[in-house]
Amino acid sequence: MDKRSRSPVATGPERVFSDLHAVAARVRDQLSWEEPESAVELPAAEAPAGQISQYARQERTRVLSAGASGLEKLAEGRADEISDDESFGMEAIVLLEGRPAILVQHHDFAPQQGDWAVLEGHRAAIRESLARVGRVEVSGHISLDWLGTGFLVGPETVMTNRHVAVEFARSAGEGWAFQQGLGAALDLGEEYEAGQEPADGGPSYEVTEVLGIHEDVDLALLRIAPYLGGSALPTPLAIAADAPADLPGHPVYCVGYPAWDGRRNEPESMRRIFMDVYNVKRLQPGMTTGLEAEGDVMRHDCSTLGGNSGSPVIDLTDHRVLGLHFGGRYGLGNYAVPLWQLVEDPLLVRGEVNFV
Repeated sequence: MDKRSRSPVATGPERVFSDLHAVAARVRDQLSWEEPESAVELPAAEAPAGQISQYARQERTRVLSAGASGLEKLAEGRADEISDDESFGMEAIVLLEGRPAILVQHHDFAPQQGDWAVLEGHRAAIRESLARVGRVEVSGHISLDWLGTGFLVGPETVMTNRHVAVEFARSAGEGWAFQQGLGAALDLGEEYEAGQEPADGGPSYEVTEVLGIHEDVDLALLRIAPYLGGSALPTPLAIAADAPADLPGHPVYCVGYPAWDGRRNEPESMRRIFMDVYNVKRLQPGMTTGLEAEGDVMRHDCSTLGGNSGSPVIDLTDHRVLGLHFGGRYGLGNYAVPLWQLVEDPLLVRGEVNFV
């Protein structure tokens, strides 16, 4: 078995799933219920597309069937018998079911099966979280129209990453200002609608001020305000003032806008989990995997990509924001600023961050 992880998450199936045999059985059952290809011959103009679609479904079935076989061998202590195809298939199952990136549509998400069926009991609270996370958009930029993710943390305050904010902000004396000709906004919509470009789906707010960019961690605070005639600002998310007692292994979820990132992630792994749909809002559940030795970085294994820069990492038990996602390393995991360590930080105090 090829032990090298090729996927955006580093957690293996034996740590992701509580019952490997049950997952394998569920995958096989789902495949058995998929509709067979129609025997009716397609019109000539549609035949090539139909053949491509049929091949894609057949390949998906093959990969997931191999993954189910791999899970069964792993459950029976036969890891040394797992083939490369079965290893590849197990990664696909982990990405599709164990660490999914769930599309947000109409400010909600589809019911989940397996271990993440637990999300159903938190639906109302998760919907509240979804409504307070948006895409950081930029106007006047030479090559970009959006930069990452941001979320409400104070009455008029949005938190995002330093490396997001510096795309439109510059140092100005003791503070920060907009680069000449650039502007920014936070769009709380940008959800996916099948067959269409991302739909707005939510209000947008103008970034009126760069409150500050942190000197030590990858964090920035922005002030926002409604456009003329626009919706009032939602109340902010609750930010954790203390750490959960059970790090690592604490259930969390990210909310953000994963973008295509072929430089840092293996393309086929990305396609399996994101299905070639990028730049739209997603719910991405996972687990904390620990703190760095220095204690200033929280690790997690939610399935994130580049556009998730600035996403909140939210505690699934009480829905307080534990961390600010800022990046990851292929095959190793993802990293976040542990926000409970910044309760008395002057920048966050000035931004009236809603610590709870």
